[in-house]
Amino acid sequence: MKEYLEIGQIVNTNGLKGMLKIKPFTDDITRFEKLEVIYIQKGQELLAKNIEEVKYVKNMVLLKLEGIDNIEEAEKYRNMYLKIDKEDIGDIPEDSYLVVDMLKCNVYTEKNELLGKMIDVLSTGSNDVYVVKTEEGKEVLLPAIKDVIKEIDIKNKKIIVNLMDGLI
Repeated sequence: MKEYLEIGQIVNTNGLKGMLKIKPFTDDITRFEKLEVIYIQKGQELLAKNIEEVKYVKNMVLLKLEGIDNIEEAEKYRNMYLKIDKEDIGDIPEDSYLVVDMLKCNVYTEKNELLGKMIDVLSTGSNDVYVVKTEEGKEVLLPAIKDVIKEIDIKNKKIIVNLMDGLI
C-alpha cells in the first residue's frame, strides 16, 4: 500500500487563471519544483493533479495544476491539503529525518529509561525542538542539538537523549 506525506495546504487562490497559493509543510520549498504529480485530499479521496507551474511568493508556493484553469475552479480547493507519494520525496540528507517518521518513536534516556513518545517537532529558527509526551501526560521540550539528541533510530522507532541539567 502506498504511503503519502502531507506537504502543504491550499490557503488561497492567486490571479484569475487558477493558480493556488500553498502554505508549505516542508523545510525546502524548492521540492515542489521536482514534483510532477501532487495529490489533493478531498474527503477520503486523493485527486491526482499534474503540476504545470511552480512559483514562490515570500514563504508561500504558487502552483498551477492541470485542469484548474480559472479562479472559480481554484476556489473549490481552498483549505484542502496536498500530499505526495512518499517515494517521490527523493533522497534525504544523512542525519535528516521526516517528522512523520519521528512521531512514531519512543524516546529513551541514555540509561534506557522510557521518557515518553515524540508528539511534535517545533521549528524555532536556530534549531528544532522535539516535544515529548511522558506517560504522565507532561510535555518535555528537548532542543534538537547534538548534546541532547544522541541517537535517532527510525527503523526501531527509538530516540535516545541526554537529559542535561535543567531540561526537566
